[in-house]
Amino acid sequence: MSRWDGIDEFVAVATTGSFSGGAVALAMSTTHMSRAVARLEQRVQAQLFHRTTRSVRLTDTGQVFLERCRRIIMERDEAIALIDERGEPQGELRITCSTAMGERFIAPLVREFSARHPRLSVTIELTNRIIDIVGEGYDLAIRTGQLADSSLIRTRIASRTLHCCAAPDYLLAHGRPRRLSDLASHECLIGTTTTWQFKRQGREEIYRPKGRWRCNSGGAIAEAALAGAGICQLPEFYVLPLIAQGRLEPILEEHAPDAEPIWAVYPQRRHLQPKISALIDLLRHELPSALAQTRS
Repeated sequence: MSRWDGIDEFVAVATTGSFSGGAVALAMSTTHMSRAVARLEQRVQAQLFHRTTRSVRLTDTGQVFLERCRRIIMERDEAIALIDERGEPQGELRITCSTAMGERFIAPLVREFSARHPRLSVTIELTNRIIDIVGEGYDLAIRTGQLADSSLIRTRIASRTLHCCAAPDYLLAHGRPRRLSDLASHECLIGTTTTWQFKRQGREEIYRPKGRWRCNSGGAIAEAALAGAGICQLPEFYVLPLIAQGRLEPILEEHAPDAEPIWAVYPQRRHLQPKISALIDLLRHELPSALAQTRS
């Protein structure tokens, strides 16, 4: 008997909520399902389900084991896909990205990718929290700037520029900063990043803004700048249309930083999977042009 026996049956029963439902899902008999799960419980020496005449419910141990087994099944199927001549992306694909970039750019491109590959199931987690990709079971993350974790593979898929700007009324009332040191006497609108990037005499320079208004939403920061609340530094897709309309004015342009890289980041063991390589190819091809539309 293989130590793998019973895992598919266990997951099917847990997913459908009954032995009969699991039997239908796997096209097997209810008797087979019950015996397979019982043998699995004997091997792991733990009860995985609470059983009554009316219901089947996971134990606490079963709940933890279920998540592991789902990953085992997924990775087994992906391993088979690696040697499939077609290399068709399939299985489950879990992605994380910052909220604004995900909503505007990544989610539409991944939706297009998913439509091309019907054997693929996609989950996108949009959050400004830096997720532990490996620990939380993600396949791919989209991140910007400098990356600290060298254990992950990174592929540059695009770049973005940062712009420091303020509303004309604010600059009229408080004056226009001419030097980086002038920012100390201004209200700075602070987002998820607590440092601003500049360049002086060919070298990168980091400025730590201070202000009375903070928010983890770039859109809300842009709105505050429009309302004359202060100066902001935001990625191009937030502010370039507003600058083009004259509603915001760029400042300290001579100290504008270099373009910031956008990375696809993923665990080492996933780099050959068709779902990863194919999605990265699409993002590398499509994301730069999507970002460029905000500059025109």
